[in-house]
Amino acid sequence: MFVELIATLVAGLAGAGLVMLLNRLLGGRLPRWFAPVAAGAAMIVTTIANEYGWYDRTRQSLPAEVVVAQTVESQAFYRPWTYIVPFVERFVAIDMASLQTHPEQPGLRLVEAYFFGRWSPVNKLPVIADCTELRRAALVDGVNFEAAGEVTGITWTHVSKEDPIVATVCGTG
Repeated sequence: MFVELIATLVAGLAGAGLVMLLNRLLGGRLPRWFAPVAAGAAMIVTTIANEYGWYDRTRQSLPAEVVVAQTVESQAFYRPWTYIVPFVERFVAIDMASLQTHPEQPGLRLVEAYFFGRWSPVNKLPVIADCTELRRAALVDGVNFEAAGEVTGITWTHVSKEDPIVATVCGTG
């Protein structure tokens, strides 16, 4: 966030500097208000570029075994350009290297899910998916694993086979 703030300020200075240089080359023919307007425009363009580039930069920095399961796009009235081209504000990634199964319960798969947000810290949550019953659940306190691989104390959420998390974990997406 701090680096983006510095980049935005530098873009504003560069925009104003270019207009001032152009004004000098033109013998002072540009209006005086043009430099601050150029600085503001450069700062807005830099901010928009950072908003749209965040998802790709973050996704490319993930290890190969971490797969993006779901993205959430953002549109807002105070960002009218997002109605034309929405940008990814949040996404869920599954660490396939953390995949665990039990030989007696082959339909159950346990993975680590990571929740990324544009201005939020990354949150990690263990998730269990039942590939045969099409359901999933977050593992929280009070969950027990029996010797036969059964899970007790869990609240299941039934989903469709198009559910992005279950589809990613079960290999159908």
